[in-house]
Amino acid sequence: MLDRLADRLDLVNRAVGATVRWLALFMVLLQFAIVVLRYVYGVSFIFLNEGVLYMHSALFMLGAGYTLLVDAHVRVDIFYARFGARGRAAIDAMGALVFLLPSMAVLAWWSWPSVRNSWAVLEGAISVGGIPASFLLKSLIPAFCLLLAVQGLACLARDLARLAAGPKTSSPNDGTPA
Repeated sequence: MLDRLADRLDLVNRAVGATVRWLALFMVLLQFAIVVLRYVYGVSFIFLNEGVLYMHSALFMLGAGYTLLVDAHVRVDIFYARFGARGRAAIDAMGALVFLLPSMAVLAWWSWPSVRNSWAVLEGAISVGGIPASFLLKSLIPAFCLLLAVQGLACLARDLARLAAGPKTSSPNDGTPA
């Protein structure tokens, strides 16, 4: 049952990841166009430069949950590799409960007034001549928190299912502790 819940939660970040990955291509193409405009034609537009900034921000903030889904975040745990599946599940579950989910809740809580105020006044451009939508940029913060929390819950559900399954029987030659 927990695995099915985790699979359903994974769908959220799979869909977001499949969408925002295109921002990387659009960002490179826009940056190429900016360089051509500047060095070939001698013109520059602030809103195009901010467009790269907006896409870069969206790619990383909205793609963080997908990165957790595919287990591509950086690990700084020197003991993690030594554990078997249950030990890793215990470490991941504790990490989600003690660090990930509380930090996402705190970040969402403390950033919400700024985001709300930004929407209330429809906060404009970062620079004169830029994209008049800073409120959209700030909205990436709670979206980041939500997507990472959803994926954290999916990972937690999967880890709890792994821990509830009991010790894995291992063959003597696989080198993995049970």
